[in-house]
Amino acid sequence: MYKIDLHTHTTCSDGTLTPAELIKKANEVGLEKIALTDHDTTEGIDEAIEAAKGLQNIEVVDGVELSSRYKDKDIHIVGLFIDKDEPRFSSTLNELREKRLSRNKRMINKLRGLGLDVTYDELIALSGGKVVTRAHFAALLMKTGYVKDKNEAFAKYIGAGGPGYVKREILSAEKSIELILGAGGLPIIAHPFSYGLNENAVEEMAACFKAWGAVGMECYYPTHSYADTAYALTLCRTYDLLPSGGSDFHGDNKPGLELGSGYDGNLDVPYKIFNDLKEKKYGK
Repeated sequence: MYKIDLHTHTTCSDGTLTPAELIKKANEVGLEKIALTDHDTTEGIDEAIEAAKGLQNIEVVDGVELSSRYKDKDIHIVGLFIDKDEPRFSSTLNELREKRLSRNKRMINKLRGLGLDVTYDELIALSGGKVVTRAHFAALLMKTGYVKDKNEAFAKYIGAGGPGYVKREILSAEKSIELILGAGGLPIIAHPFSYGLNENAVEEMAACFKAWGAVGMECYYPTHSYADTAYALTLCRTYDLLPSGGSDFHGDNKPGLELGSGYDGNLDVPYKIFNDLKEKKYGK
């Protein structure tokens, strides 16, 4: 049985496996197609493709996951089949990286102002020098003993509105979609039921993003209920969007979530989805 996973992360953002390790694991679990979609970076794609060369029947899809602003919410948009070297795309990712660095330093200063003995150098060392996310802040707070787990870190310090939080400068959803399209990619609305939106608001988002050029929506996702998936598929039919799906695998940063199969095998992304998306990209 062919298996696919079109949403994964590595140490290049906030996952715990390197790109090569991710591909090795993908081979072990029988994945045939895998998209590498690290947050706001494509740094791991070349390593993943190189790792796949020595394996049979694994195709790596060049991808990214962009954090985007929509109605004052942080909405994620996955880009699949992108040209990561397209000048405007790569330049914009570099600009976003610099803004993220500035924000991380401000968050460290806020945490230190609260009396927490943490440093920026410690944060960078813990992240391996890759894209630093709040998951890395949580790991630093756990390592230094200020919190017992990730949930406490977000609730007490670094969640939105928390005393150590700094709002990040990110692209609007419209700009993110435009950027992915400009790099020849397919913009996909990521995990639409993860933002606290009701069904009407999800439908409004789907219609709006479609008008801006989105081509798909993640219908198959580990935290989706059966009803969520069915409703997302209905929206895809209504607004001429292609279904997509993936595990959002992060390694040890999402305990119990398995590559390609979700939680306790609750994820099974139909292989037809990959074929339909690839046809949209390249034609018949």
